[in-house]
This record gives sequence, C-alpha cells and structure tokens, in this order.
Amino acid sequence: MFYLEMLQKSFSEKDFDEEKLLQFLRLAQISPLLDTPHILRSLHVAEIQQGKTIYYNSAVMFFAKNLDHHFYHTTVTCALYKGIEKVDILDRKDFNRDLKFNVDETMLFLERHLSVRYEFDGSPRRREIPKIPPEALREAVLNAVIHRDYFEKGANVMVEIFSDRVEITSPGGLPKGLKPEEFGTRSVLRNPNIANIFQRIEYIEKMGTGVRRIQKMMNSAGLPSVQYKWDNFVKAVFPLETEKTSGKTSGKTVEIISSNPNITIPELSEMIGITERSVERNLQKLQKEGKIKRIGPAKGGHWEVIGTER
Repeated sequence: MFYLEMLQKSFSEKDFDEEKLLQFLRLAQISPLLDTPHILRSLHVAEIQQGKTIYYNSAVMFFAKNLDHHFYHTTVTCALYKGIEKVDILDRKDFNRDLKFNVDETMLFLERHLSVRYEFDGSPRRREIPKIPPEALREAVLNAVIHRDYFEKGANVMVEIFSDRVEITSPGGLPKGLKPEEFGTRSVLRNPNIANIFQRIEYIEKMGTGVRRIQKMMNSAGLPSVQYKWDNFVKAVFPLETEKTSGKTSGKTVEIISSNPNITIPELSEMIGITERSVERNLQKLQKEGKIKRIGPAKGGHWEVIGTER
C-alpha cells in the first residue's frame, strides 16, 4: 500500500483546515459544488464510511491545521553554509505547515541566498541573471518532496547551499521498479496521491520529464549538468561558479587565446571543458575587465590579449 493512501484515523474534522482546501480549489480552478467530504473523496485523499469522513495521510499533509502535530518527517530543512563543508551554518529554516507551503517557502529561501550575476547587452541597464535557473531548482525541490520515501521517518528533505554547490536530498533511494539506467527517462511514482494534487494546481506535469527538464534548463543557461547520486537517498547537486573556479577558467582562456588568437568559441568550449554559453560569458567578462579585445568581425576576426606581447 502507498503510504499516502493509509488511513489516519486519529485525524478528525477539528484538525482539518477548511481554508487550505478552499485555497487549493481556487488554485486548481475547481468549483466547490460538493460538500467537503465528497470533494476530498474525489481527490482520493479521504473516504466516507457510514457517513463519517476518514482521512488519508495525504489529506493530513496538505490540509492539516498544524502538520507538526501529526507528522514531523514531512519537514523540508533548508540550510546555508559558509564554505564548502557542513561546519559553519549561516542560516537554517525548517518548513512544515503543509507540502505546498514547504515547497513555496523553500524557493523563497533559495532566492534569498543565491546571488545573481550581471550581463551587459549594450542597453543602459544591466541584466540580472540567476546563477541557477529558479525553475530548475523548483523542479528539483518538487521531485524531492513528491518522490521521497514517507515510510522513512528518520530523515527530512534537505536543501543545502554551499559556496560551490546546492544539494537537494530526498530520503529513500530509487523507487522500486526503477533501474539506475532508467533514471530520468522513466516515471515510477512512489507517491501518486501527492503527484496528483500537485498536478491539479499545475506545480508539475506528472509525465516523468522532471529530470530532463532540469538538465535542459541548465544547458540552455550555459551551466554544467546537475549531478545525481543515489543510495538510501537521492541527491541532486547543482554546481555553482565561485571566484576561484571563475578565475581559473579566465586564466586558461587568456592563455589559450594568447597562443591561438583565431580560436573559436566551440574550440574553447572543448579545450576548457565548459559549455559554449559559459565561454561567451567568460569572454564578455574578460573584455569588460580590459584583458582581451576582439579585432574585426565575429567571423573572420581574431582575439588579442591586451598588454601581452606575442
């Protein structure tokens, strides 16, 4: 049996938050024509026995007045660390009001603590570009909440920000029936009730394409792919560019251009091991810093390292 479909007989009407249900119905664009018990039954989060509403665990996770009174392992723990290790915690928040709230607040935490980079496209105003596409992070957070093993009560979903990466960790390994080589290409729902509710409010598409969408968004932004690891947990690791890694890449770019002024962006991408979009950003940064300049047109021109005799 799915954990979310187990009956929670200790949960009663006095624990149920009618306002949360109404908010959900508005988001899902569902007219409240039926009474609450029949709406919940149609959502597959409760059943009616001899005129009495018996709630499933999924109803508790989305519509409890106080989720902490019933489950604590539904918490999403967010942490910001100084540096690359779990030593100095700069900020920590635990979210456990309901699953939708937990996702929304986690995204605000990430937005608050992940800085942006700036691009100049010739217009008077600079463009603020998130270091990681927010929709990619949101997809990963939703995946962690939706697909975690809720039978495992000794661990929370963790969202951790380090100076060089963001890690999103979900308790439980790969769902039963999903082979490692099928990860990201085949959908096996561990918690279909949760997926169904999030789909109704258009938080997900429930088509098993989340991992591929994440990688596509990272690629479109010119960022390295997300790395996935799994054992008793499933972990998504989003790399972050640091001053140190940026400096190394810039130094290598200048060195290559110095010896080969006619080199192309695809060739630089292959030699340095970064995406073409990252190469373009790096070249733009070096030009702005006055370290290199472009001589002639994009096609047929060449690069020149400023202040270096060749």
